[in-house]
Amino acid sequence: MMTNLFSVFDPSTQFLMMNWLSLIIFLVVFPGWFWVTSGRLGSLWSLCWGALKSEFEMLLGSSSGVGVVYIILGMFSFIVVNNVFGLVPYIFTGTAHFSVTLSLALPIWVGLMVYGWVNQTVYMFAHLVPQGTPGMLLVFMVLIESISNIIRPLTLAVRLGANMIAGHLLLTLLGGQAQGGGFDSLLVVGGQLLLLTLEVAVAFIQAYVFVTLMTLYFGELN
Repeated sequence: MMTNLFSVFDPSTQFLMMNWLSLIIFLVVFPGWFWVTSGRLGSLWSLCWGALKSEFEMLLGSSSGVGVVYIILGMFSFIVVNNVFGLVPYIFTGTAHFSVTLSLALPIWVGLMVYGWVNQTVYMFAHLVPQGTPGMLLVFMVLIESISNIIRPLTLAVRLGANMIAGHLLLTLLGGQAQGGGFDSLLVVGGQLLLLTLEVAVAFIQAYVFVTLMTLYFGELN
């Protein structure tokens, strides 16, 4: 069991063994009627889905197919729920782990690469050399574009995980200063509440950034 600052990201230290099971905790928290009937919460979520669906369809283009946008929306919902529930005390934050974020980014990226190289081979080769590149820089541009393409899933995974880790570490460090009571402790608690509000916003923003970049990668093949 970890006993340092990063113990909050250790699954074995979570209360009541709520470790990797936290990735599906939303199935328990949300009642069954949320999925089959219309209510205020369901209507609000449907409104958000409608706005995001319109935006992602515009980025994907008309030739992407119907199912792609729902894959993107499902991934957005999964990341948002896990990010938000990760802010609850004693709930393990799965999206703060590189193994989870890479598992979200890598399969889709591999699928895109396979689809692109099999069905649009000429375009994939042309994409490695930006238009107007001088002849003497062709080799370097191909190398740079290849590396940039290969590290895409890594950047997606690290961006999401690092932002969630940073917020939790700040909350942990600030909480360690609230000792002894008094006015200083009230200031620390107030700062934590403000930081927690910011972290809720970051939970939504990072999910949106993740799926938007993934949508742009989809759109490049259309």
